[in-house]
Amino acid sequence: MHRIAVFASGEGSNFEAIVSACERGEIDARVALMVCDRPGARVAERAAAHGVEAFVFAPKEWASKADYEREIVRRLDAAGVELVCLAGYMRIVGDELLGAYGGRIVNVHPSLLPAFRGAHAIEQALQYGVKVFGVTIHWVDATLDGGCIIAQRAFAYEGDDAAELERMVHRTEHPLYIETIQKLLKER
Repeated sequence: MHRIAVFASGEGSNFEAIVSACERGEIDARVALMVCDRPGARVAERAAAHGVEAFVFAPKEWASKADYEREIVRRLDAAGVELVCLAGYMRIVGDELLGAYGGRIVNVHPSLLPAFRGAHAIEQALQYGVKVFGVTIHWVDATLDGGCIIAQRAFAYEGDDAAELERMVHRTEHPLYIETIQKLLKER
């Protein structure tokens, strides 16, 4: 069985969707490690509820980004992780992690890339007035939301409620991410 890691920074709804899909057999893998950069984030509770090992850290407590990324790599290696899935992880992946896992890190982003890169994509798209929104799954490289696109799914929305739009994004991204992870693992 494949072993994956999920990185998150907040609530962990994508983590929950992925780990539940693994438990149901929709993804031929198990989540071997959850990595979170925000102590107290709800995703840590979700990991504990599913019996998933967690590495929760505060970046400020480390001397450098390279130092905490080396620790992440050590833990990924120890867990035998084949694929890293960023799921609301709000840190830019650095050289240490890319050097060790480049070509094996994917991210889900709440826009149709290359439009609206970065942390505030939903708000930016609403402000711009777009009527077709979407989700992108892409490989992670050294650029901000710039890696090669793996999958996209679009949906129409005519409203202006950011919370409603975020719920629609989650309803789109959860199944798309699950399908994409399973496809990528079958190709390994």
